[in-house]
Amino acid sequence: MRKPDFNNLLKVLHREVPDRPVIFEFFLNFSLNERLTGQKGDTPQAQVDAFAAAGYDHCFFWGNGFSFPQPKRHSEKSYSANEMSMISSWEDFEKYPWPDVNAADYSLLDTVKIPSGMKVVVCGPCGVQENLISLMGYDTLCMALFDQPDLVRAMTDRIGATLVRHYERCLESDNVGAAISNDDWGFQQQPLLSPSDVREYILPWHTKIVKTIHDAGRPAIMHSCGNVYDCGLIEDVIEVCKFDARHSYEDKILPVEEAYERYHQRIAILGGIDVDFLCRKTPEEIYRRSKEMLERTAKRGGYALGSGNSIADYVPAENYFAMISAATGMKY
Repeated sequence: MRKPDFNNLLKVLHREVPDRPVIFEFFLNFSLNERLTGQKGDTPQAQVDAFAAAGYDHCFFWGNGFSFPQPKRHSEKSYSANEMSMISSWEDFEKYPWPDVNAADYSLLDTVKIPSGMKVVVCGPCGVQENLISLMGYDTLCMALFDQPDLVRAMTDRIGATLVRHYERCLESDNVGAAISNDDWGFQQQPLLSPSDVREYILPWHTKIVKTIHDAGRPAIMHSCGNVYDCGLIEDVIEVCKFDARHSYEDKILPVEEAYERYHQRIAILGGIDVDFLCRKTPEEIYRRSKEMLERTAKRGGYALGSGNSIADYVPAENYFAMISAATGMKY
């Protein structure tokens, strides 16, 4: 097992050259956790131990803090963005059981056993836009942007302020080394909301979240799917919000190799080995692309190897191991 050293990930997030190749992932699937640890894969401790066994310097785990109450989704792999709509009026807004972050239990951040040298990278229970869409439904939100902009404003302010307090509480723990604001914004062609609406309602709260993270002395990472390049939102991520790093890349939008060449001097690049590529290519092809990405970035820094999004349960385990072994040299 490779000894974790969070200072290496910190160097990447500061766009410096780490002492050795660094791997980064948002989350692993439960069956992979079990394979790496022999434990039940959905427990926080199994998730921490799986990251350590795979050779990461950081870990994520779920189950701490709070979430925005929503109806249970159906059990299929996909669902409608209108499925869980709960708020479409001021009456709904007032009746909704808004969570009290101050009453939430964050003790897990201090009680879970973190290996020496490792730190937790905390995330939110989704971000401002994702929660806005979940609570209102996508169709309702689109209409409300024209018919009830005051309600949309109240929603984003309530969600945003709740998330800021969430990060404040997470960052009280010495086990936390960085924080990620996870808020999917769109798809291959464009954002889900117009760039002007993102700038009006969503970006101000990401800016406040980043400031909260920076004020606590930690780096801030953005995770967001979607095309933020053609519409110019990548400039807001870098120059307005001032994120230290960005995660989530897709070959059909912008291959990570090109993203690195364009932006690595201004923001750290995390992951980027496209999930479709991870699923469809051979372990040899995946290893080769991963090794070439590490060689491309070795002398310039600001890069950690990983998937374009996360290791879903349909990613073949042997392909995942081929990717990370290019950085760790370990046999899994």
